[in-house]
Amino acid sequence: MHRVLLTGATGLVGAHLLRLLAEDSRVDEIIAPTRRPLPPMRKVVNPVEADLTDALRPLRLAVDSVFCCLGTTRKQAGSKAAFLHVDYTLVVDTGLSGLRLGAKQMVAVSAHGANRHSPFFYSRVKGEMENALRHQGWPRLTLIRPSLLLGERQRKRTGESMLAPLFRLLPGDWRAVSALAVAKCMHERAFQPSGEKVEIVESGQIARSIRS
Repeated sequence: MHRVLLTGATGLVGAHLLRLLAEDSRVDEIIAPTRRPLPPMRKVVNPVEADLTDALRPLRLAVDSVFCCLGTTRKQAGSKAAFLHVDYTLVVDTGLSGLRLGAKQMVAVSAHGANRHSPFFYSRVKGEMENALRHQGWPRLTLIRPSLLLGERQRKRTGESMLAPLFRLLPGDWRAVSALAVAKCMHERAFQPSGEKVEIVESGQIARSIRS
């Protein structure tokens, strides 16, 4: 039995990844804790708590892989502290929970430009999150760094909507990438053997990796 833990299943990338995992015959069960209930779906166990950490804490079933699609913006979160809670604390808690449950690999969404020494708050938090996951000692850790995400969100992000036309034209790792492509990349990387203990997939590699 291959059982996975997925956090961020209600988000733009996470919703796509949840569907891909549910359709994969190699995956027998998906534990997807959320703050809002998910629609009923085959294979999916959905603990619901107001704070994700409270949903993670009581989990006892062993898992093989962990996927984390958590992410917000400072504006959407409402404050720096709230942003840190989602993009750092809950991601780290997801990793720790996965290790406690016996997982051997973690695949997490980060962001283009993640750097714990960055002068920019968003990029610095993403870099600190990556560093924390590295220090958890995963047998295999994959960090996906998309640029601006394209897709239909339940809650619109005005800044992203305005920037999307520009980011579609930018070169390399700056070019916008679809949330579905990110989800497909995460899914495929989890089931592809890799000799690298820590693998970083930059934004420009995401679409290429799912075409190869």
